[in-house]
Amino acid sequence: MTYKSFEDLPVWQKAAELYELTEALLANDAFKATRGFRDQLDRAALSVSNNIAEGFERGTTNELLAFLYIARGSAGEVRSLLTLKLRRAEKSRWPADLKSEISNLKSTAESCSRQLRGWADSLQNSDIKGQRHLTERTRRAAEQKKRATEFEKTLLRHLPAWHPKRKEAEEQGLI
Repeated sequence: MTYKSFEDLPVWQKAAELYELTEALLANDAFKATRGFRDQLDRAALSVSNNIAEGFERGTTNELLAFLYIARGSAGEVRSLLTLKLRRAEKSRWPADLKSEISNLKSTAESCSRQLRGWADSLQNSDIKGQRHLTERTRRAAEQKKRATEFEKTLLRHLPAWHPKRKEAEEQGLI
């Protein structure tokens, strides 16, 4: 699937949700944190969606990858900050709903990290260098390669279950 804008990307939508949940946590009066901690959490959460957007708008796959890794790092920073708060929550008497809110936010950050990692992995294995390098010829070649791969998978699926080529493909997760 090809996305025309970063707003349509599922990972950007999850990152936007991460920021919205962060804002809600920071607005919760029961959430006690220093101004520096609050500012760091706010900036780290906002950085995830912004770096996805900036990378998407860049012209090459390498630039996109760089920004995806920065976004992933920011999601990790959010998780780290929240983990520190959860450790403190275990030592103090925070309301259960606040602990749950923090855990939910941490899970959302983990989801962003997983999606970003998956996207980055698929980009690293791509022959397309990015929008700036995409010509009609490279577009056709990429489509032809995709069709050939799908055809090969179809052929492998039609082999008997005992066939060594099918077993090898299954072991490699190709089919």
